[in-house]
Amino acid sequence: MPILNLGVNHHTAPIDIRESVAISPEDLRDSLLDLRDYLKGDHSQWMPEVAILSTCNRMEIYCAANDATYPNHHLEKRAFDWLTAQKRLQSDALKPYIYSAKETDAVKHVFRVSCGMDSMVLGETQILGQMKKAVEFADQAGTLGSYLKPLFNKTFSVAKAVRATTDIGKHSVSMASASVRLAERIFGDLGNSKILFIGAGEMIQLCASHFAGKKPKQIAISNRTLDRGDEIAKVFAEKGLKTDTFPLQALPNRLHDFDVIVSCTASTLPIIGMGLVKTALKARNSRPIVLIDLAVPRDIEPEVRSLKDAYLYSVDDLGGLVNEGRNNREHSIADAEVIIDNGVSEFFQTLQKRTLVPIIQSLQTTAGRLKEIELEKAVRRIKRGEDPVEVLSIMADALANKFMHAPINALQNSPNNEIEDFKRIISSIYPQK
Repeated sequence: MPILNLGVNHHTAPIDIRESVAISPEDLRDSLLDLRDYLKGDHSQWMPEVAILSTCNRMEIYCAANDATYPNHHLEKRAFDWLTAQKRLQSDALKPYIYSAKETDAVKHVFRVSCGMDSMVLGETQILGQMKKAVEFADQAGTLGSYLKPLFNKTFSVAKAVRATTDIGKHSVSMASASVRLAERIFGDLGNSKILFIGAGEMIQLCASHFAGKKPKQIAISNRTLDRGDEIAKVFAEKGLKTDTFPLQALPNRLHDFDVIVSCTASTLPIIGMGLVKTALKARNSRPIVLIDLAVPRDIEPEVRSLKDAYLYSVDDLGGLVNEGRNNREHSIADAEVIIDNGVSEFFQTLQKRTLVPIIQSLQTTAGRLKEIELEKAVRRIKRGEDPVEVLSIMADALANKFMHAPINALQNSPNNEIEDFKRIISSIYPQK
């Protein structure tokens, strides 16, 4: 059965390409349904399965044809065409950055992604949670089925085994801790710094926790909804830190108050532009400001980098820092790859066994029908007064003959080029004493 993975990630594409294909959580359900319909085309009998994973470092499409008549090449071409059409991109502009994998390679890729083997931070755990959310979205949208569901179930099992039995995630430098290091390069001790976090998602919470450990002068949260920001701020206020929250609309009047700004929202357009940062720097009397943009698409216009005293870092800029400590985990890669390879084999063995289910059910149905026919005959004979022992003997002979009729007939009438296969199969089922 055709299984496909197609997408871009931080290995193959720069951030401007990744943000051009990113899909926001608000658009994910519609994208899943639209992708499935696009893969079906004019063939209403086809019911392909799809899932989409969109993070700051990757956007990947997972597909399964779920129909033996679906052409192998069709799945990849249609998925790529859908992506370019939905994002209004020129195929020639996107093609150099796209990677794809099929069948065994696709399954192995999914396993490696879930284990953090393909992440910017080797062995990081956040990607597993992101993948689980992507699968939950697809399940709720009804775009998973009898191939992708077991694939992702096995994916999470493999990821659990890798994390439980290897050191792949130990000694890693997270994006959050790397953000702290970048801020410390400019300001040194952050005890006198005011830190602003824009957004209220998981990444912002992780970053806020790391910065809070440095006991900054103030932690502030700016978010589209104040309630969510208040929840995060409350956690740090209870730890004795000075906190503040304000809506995004107030950002132009407050940006200059902060030394470090960390932003990670789901906005499709920049929240902080060149003019806003210029105004903030002027109000700060040229005191430097660190801006860390962890969002894809980006929250901060990249042109801000050209401003004097503005230190802008994107997700890709953090790559060097997060790979510190990688050497300490290199020895775990081989162990993880063994677990992944075994998982791939087990997954396809499971799929292969599923193809036997209809055959087994057919055999059971046939056996049940033959049993009922002979049992009915036996009951009639016994009611007529015939010897029960003789009736049972006749019934046993009849059942044995009917069960043996099909394999004997197949063996006697098999083509010459297949007879050896039939002999071997029948001999294994009915071994000679």
